[in-house]
Amino acid sequence: MSDHDPTVVRPVPKPRVPLGIEEVLVAITMGVVALITFANVVVRYLTDVSFAFTEEYSIALMVILTFLGASAAVVKDRHIRITFITDKLSPGNRRRAEQFAMACVALMYGLLVVYGTWTTWDDYRFEVTSPALGLPQWIYTIWLPVLSLVVLARTIGRMIRIHRGTEPLETGHIPEGEP
Repeated sequence: MSDHDPTVVRPVPKPRVPLGIEEVLVAITMGVVALITFANVVVRYLTDVSFAFTEEYSIALMVILTFLGASAAVVKDRHIRITFITDKLSPGNRRRAEQFAMACVALMYGLLVVYGTWTTWDDYRFEVTSPALGLPQWIYTIWLPVLSLVVLARTIGRMIRIHRGTEPLETGHIPEGEP
């Protein structure tokens, strides 16, 4: 059990690139998805016309939303974690464990950059089109390596802040006497 209370506002570390960029893009993306979905529902109920083709856009926007959210979560240290073992570690070892976890995240997103770039290049080179709209598939797949690179950069930035000791580490320790 973690003592992390999502209602308590923790100070967000100050990265060099403002986090507001991701937050604004998340808001815009969510707004567009909501508008597409709302328009689809209204048109379906008022007419016999379906905007089924908009599903392709919605899915692409949700993928973008996921990566933007992952980027913000890295900066804010809001990723899901199991702290049973790390709570028993000394602060120095806890910092090393967090560095290792961030290195694993960096490796994963680095692989996504590489393989996503290959996939995007193949989609472009072989002129693959999307199933519903017939648009070039690379328009959708290009966001995988681009946004993975953003998350990778945010992860490296957090690793640097942890290494310098300017990033506070959260514990899952429950103080004595609390439920």
